[in-house]
Amino acid sequence: MKRRNLTFSFLLCASIAIATSLLIFSFRATSQTRERTVNANRNPGSNNQNDAGPTPPSQAEVVKVDVDLVKVDALVLQKDTARIVGGLRKEDFLVFEDGTKQEITHFSQDSLPLSVILLIDRGGCLDPFIDEVHHAAREAIDRLKPEDEVAVMSYDSNTTMVQRFTRNRMLIEQALNRIPPHEEEAEHCLNKAMADVASYMIGAANPVGRRVVIVITGVTRAFDCADGPSGKSAAQAIYESGTVVCGIIPKVTLQGLENGIMTMATRLGKLGGAPYTDLKFLANETGGEMLSDKPEKLETTFQTLIDHLRSRYNLAFVSTNKKRDGSTRKLKLDVTAANPPAKSKLVVKARRSYVAPRS
Repeated sequence: MKRRNLTFSFLLCASIAIATSLLIFSFRATSQTRERTVNANRNPGSNNQNDAGPTPPSQAEVVKVDVDLVKVDALVLQKDTARIVGGLRKEDFLVFEDGTKQEITHFSQDSLPLSVILLIDRGGCLDPFIDEVHHAAREAIDRLKPEDEVAVMSYDSNTTMVQRFTRNRMLIEQALNRIPPHEEEAEHCLNKAMADVASYMIGAANPVGRRVVIVITGVTRAFDCADGPSGKSAAQAIYESGTVVCGIIPKVTLQGLENGIMTMATRLGKLGGAPYTDLKFLANETGGEMLSDKPEKLETTFQTLIDHLRSRYNLAFVSTNKKRDGSTRKLKLDVTAANPPAKSKLVVKARRSYVAPRS
């Protein structure tokens, strides 16, 4: 009887959430954006000396990164086994921008510090941040290097800064212990969350480091919330911030159903012009990963993700296209290793585009 009541409650919650989202968009004539700020008053972060300062506001107009050096993170795996391919050299890579070969001027592996934002979903019908996930996240943080910095944010209908960037692991532990409670009636405002992540990364992250957001959620798609920037604008901001989008999906009872319902709803909503944000798409475009497993196995999954982040190759080049026009340019990264792993094709995960600086 308890399971039946849980299922009924979940279906009712999912139905109400989807109906509300569709109703909002049926009355919404035009997508509007306005300047917002991350809610820094709710569970504010510490003033520790390692913190990076206040969270800058999200912006409807994308902030251009005024640099000529184009940085690319690349994870190389064996397709059949998903094993990391190490030991590659600069000469083993080819980088193309809009079809034109570029000269790699900087090359390293696991030498640059990480700026990681843990972004935890607190809205919708199910709570993805249960005890097992909390433990797995804490253990994963311990695998980072001392010079890596971590921030903790949560989101539902709005984004909350829980802990600003810090290298103090004790502060991160405390932040994970004060994550805002799950709000079943709140929305999954991914468009707001991604815009806030991009804005904070640009303003506060280590300028010489690599930028990653790890989203802990059970729902990989969500309708754009009307009081935030469009998902398209948020995605553009993510690209320009140089952030790699990754996700951890706890497979719990009914999670697959909720995600399936939301996926179906967004597909139907798209026919009517209702915009949505898709985490899997963002992960693919930025060279990230979406990993999922049962909560009791997520410690291993988290460790795999951290190991992949630590094993990425770091490449950079100065574009042969000298126009500072703010255009979006397509990237393609190939591996031409002379001695690839026997009988195994290679898979390269790397960002697929970047936005040129504007004069």
